[in-house]
Amino acid sequence: MSQSPDQLREMFRMQQALNLRIGVDTARMNDEEKAKWILNYVRATQQELAELTDSVPWKWWAKYQKFDEQNARVEVVDLFHFLISMAQVLGMSADDVYQAYLKKNEVNFQRQDSGYTQKDENDSRHI
Repeated sequence: MSQSPDQLREMFRMQQALNLRIGVDTARMNDEEKAKWILNYVRATQQELAELTDSVPWKWWAKYQKFDEQNARVEVVDLFHFLISMAQVLGMSADDVYQAYLKKNEVNFQRQDSGYTQKDENDSRHI
């Protein structure tokens, strides 16, 4: 049986190739370009979230709406494109994202165990 590729690493590789094809080289940005592209990707992510929102019947006053699960799935994938691009602008690899996710997930569980009764900005500083 053939070994399947690491899926997150492959997504990062594919996104880098797509960005380069579009003319965006996230590896060679100065701070000004990084700020510009983070904002570009945040705006694109906001738009994709709006499109995802429109895939579900959120207008309680409108009876014509239907849940479009297929489109919702596409919008979630679109979000990954922009989130991976943002990570790459920040110099994060798939491994970096995974390690940060592990640490943040542990913090989130600790917050739930403690009742998360107050915000502690310092509990995520090690990530």
